[in-house]
Amino acid sequence: MSARILDGKACATELLQAATGRVAQCVVRGAGPCLAVVLVGDDPASQVYVRSKERKAAEVGVATRDHRLPASTSTEELLTLVRALNGDPQVDGILVQLPLPRGVDSEAVLRAIDPAKDVDGFHPENLGLLMLGTPRFVACTPQGCMRLLAMGEVKLAGARALVLGRSTIVGKPIAQLLVQADATVTVAHSRTQALADEVSRADVVIVAIGRPEFIRGAWIKEGAAVIDVGINRLASGRLVGDVEYAAAAERASAITPVPGGVGPMTIACLLSNVIDAAERRLGLH
Repeated sequence: MSARILDGKACATELLQAATGRVAQCVVRGAGPCLAVVLVGDDPASQVYVRSKERKAAEVGVATRDHRLPASTSTEELLTLVRALNGDPQVDGILVQLPLPRGVDSEAVLRAIDPAKDVDGFHPENLGLLMLGTPRFVACTPQGCMRLLAMGEVKLAGARALVLGRSTIVGKPIAQLLVQADATVTVAHSRTQALADEVSRADVVIVAIGRPEFIRGAWIKEGAAVIDVGINRLASGRLVGDVEYAAAAERASAITPVPGGVGPMTIACLLSNVIDAAERRLGLH
């Protein structure tokens, strides 16, 4: 079997094209969407991610406000900035780039963000609304995974879905989304016994564990759909996912590449969330 490639770049382009039209409608109503981006410290990967997000925002017309703070910034100083952004009526979304430097209480900072501006979908209130099936914002990476499954016309109702990883950023939210799509969901993690057997039974496999090519292609069930959230750089410099791609693609019906799969969708979904927030502010939905 030759798997269908779930092209995240193409799917993201489609979503961003729709976003441009939505931004124009916001502008007609008086004010375009605005995202405040907070970057603390000089982590190289974070700087790359922020530049990419701001570049895509500019392409669709979402304004960004850049707040660069030194690594020495204290939790209280960061909380003061977040509170100011919460109270700024021109800011629709607040993005605090993770990870934060050591010594900063990340949990306190994320909880301090106004849930109505939490476009990452990490605030406990937004996670709770997702659990109830009435989400305000869906975390960007899980949302991107679901959009890719929809693009691939992967049947979820009644399917066995396996989520590898239980983070609040990816694993737990995607498990909830799959349950709400009527899949039968298993969440696997570092303590899971007989992991290969779990993988081999799954019709849909979503992997977010951060271990290069840990999931072997031979474990994949014939005809399964595979979403690989992982992105790992090998010593050679090559980027690979958490799944042994070539071998998995021979057995799967659909699979995401790395890079070019889930990654582009994360940024597109973030901007979609910012526009959602602006539309709510303007009474458009």
